[in-house]
Amino acid sequence: MNGAEKEAYLREYEQLKKKGKPFFPYAVAKDSVMALIVVLVIVVMSLVLGAEQGPKADPTTTTYVPRPEWYFFFLFEVLRVIKPNELVPFATIILPNILLVLLLLLPFYDRSPERRPERRPVATTAGVLTIIAMAFLTYLGASAGSPTEIDSIDVPKQYEAGAEVAAQSGCLACHKFGDNGNDGPGPELTEIGAKLPRAAIARTLVNPSGIMPPYTDLPREKFDNLVDFLASLQGE
Repeated sequence: MNGAEKEAYLREYEQLKKKGKPFFPYAVAKDSVMALIVVLVIVVMSLVLGAEQGPKADPTTTTYVPRPEWYFFFLFEVLRVIKPNELVPFATIILPNILLVLLLLLPFYDRSPERRPERRPVATTAGVLTIIAMAFLTYLGASAGSPTEIDSIDVPKQYEAGAEVAAQSGCLACHKFGDNGNDGPGPELTEIGAKLPRAAIARTLVNPSGIMPPYTDLPREKFDNLVDFLASLQGE
């Protein structure tokens, strides 16, 4: 913007400012009325529709699946994409804050007086990309499979029942199957079928070592399905 354009802009701004109304009380009153309407709508919806009540908390369960509130689904998805544990602080603190600061500083590095979006390419592009990225990540986070499901490895159809037993029995709390589960205290089971024969896997489930509980309480069909699934994990 050259000197003449800046002078014309300031002159036009001063004229519009004289024709306008002061922020207080006009804008404050409008914002207050709108805020009151929003609160009343929330109160009415709470009274009419009610609030969803989940099951009572069970501190002894090992299969509880924590899920964030919907407005954190985008961050939840970022954590799913950035998998290494050492990068969790980067994904949860550093990266979101860097992007937030860049967005807050947008008026300082795009100082064009134009208000039409097509004449503000930097601001418009940043705003559109932010909305698209957060909307896309929120959708992925909302539709993401349960952390208690084994969905990161290809499971043949005949072994799907066993994979479901493994997920429902708490195996993912101590073991990893591909990208699902936890790194310990148990070993990774992605290729356990290539390391142990079926009979050895069955014996381990009946008489495990360490802190692993026995799986003798499983019905026979589920136990066999679980053993067949583990024995099928041969890796690539």
